[in-house]
Amino acid sequence: MNVFTSTDILLPQNTELERWAVIACDQFTSDPAYWQRVRAAAGDDPSAIHLILPEAELGSVCEGDAIKAINAAMERYLQENVFTVYPNSYVYVERTLADGSVRPGLLGAVDLEQYDYHPGSDSSIRATERTVLERIPPRQRVRKDAAIELPHVLMLCDDEQKMLIEPIQAIRDTLPKLYDFELMEQGGHIRGWLVQGQAAKDFDDRLTAFCASVGSKYSDLTGAPVLLAVGDGNHSLATAKSCYEALRAANPGVDLSRHPARYSLVELENIHDPSLVFAPIHRIITGADTKKLLADLSSVCADGGYAVGWVVGEQTGTVYLDKAKGELAVAVLQEFLDQWLSENQGKIDYIHGDDEVRELAQQENAIGFLLPAMEKHQLFRGVISGGALPRKTFSMGHAREKRYYLEGRRIK
Repeated sequence: MNVFTSTDILLPQNTELERWAVIACDQFTSDPAYWQRVRAAAGDDPSAIHLILPEAELGSVCEGDAIKAINAAMERYLQENVFTVYPNSYVYVERTLADGSVRPGLLGAVDLEQYDYHPGSDSSIRATERTVLERIPPRQRVRKDAAIELPHVLMLCDDEQKMLIEPIQAIRDTLPKLYDFELMEQGGHIRGWLVQGQAAKDFDDRLTAFCASVGSKYSDLTGAPVLLAVGDGNHSLATAKSCYEALRAANPGVDLSRHPARYSLVELENIHDPSLVFAPIHRIITGADTKKLLADLSSVCADGGYAVGWVVGEQTGTVYLDKAKGELAVAVLQEFLDQWLSENQGKIDYIHGDDEVRELAQQENAIGFLLPAMEKHQLFRGVISGGALPRKTFSMGHAREKRYYLEGRRIK
């Protein structure tokens, strides 16, 4: 069986999709006003905001009640036939971004048996960043009793020949259109087409051929080839995997090959598409002695090193991180911050967008670090040869370009 396959896809019917679709839950974690606006826009109408828990609210005193409300809303939406079911399907997606570029993708399901997020994995589907295991249990609490999954995972293929998604793009006007609307909160425009029948079979055949040829592409590397790599939403997919493993452990000897929890809905994108831009994920440290932090940071600096900007209130500057200490600027900085925060007061957050960092750095006892972007060609080869990259190494676009929850899938 292919690592990526068609599945039964849920899409809301008779619903205002502009109010239904909301951005990935791991965005705007330091901006609760964003999520307040989303809830106000949705009101009591059917909306994905009633089916997810923004990470800004994880660990809050009302988390338990919020999760119960999410599960109840899922069951209610299923009972009230809020969704249309498209069996054994893919959805071809085109997302128009703020700069006018169009990012194509294909929504389908990955086989969690072929995915492993642990360091040193040689699985067909691999994480691109190190998974913070402590971040999985809170997400498990949200997913473990959920009847539906809504995906924000973006999966990448290294398809330089453009043999997978692009042929669907060429025939999109012959396919049934499912949606075409503006996303809330300046998220751009999105369109989707149903891929079933012969079009789906043709894609499956191309994917089989692609997977068979991947080994020769990386013949100069010693690590096992990667068929698909997680571009965004690694912890979400790791949570799906851990919940499936818990199900398997609770049912020894039971054939779960067709159980819906074995699979997870993702959007597949080609790393070579020109619309796919890797943006840096910056760091903000709050509640810290910023003068001491900058002074201590000099221990990992060197002339001619990686240039990283910093912001403290109205003050700005640049540090040059020693290239001998890592292959990427983010690796050097993250290792230093992890060690420094284990010995000093302060809290780290990961921020998309230069302006957001500068604004947050206006807080007392706060410092922001502005990192350079990683080159796309480094990704697959880096994962194969060296394992997962440091956490929050890159972002596929800026915060408002993240995947919005729109389609769904039953997992129970």
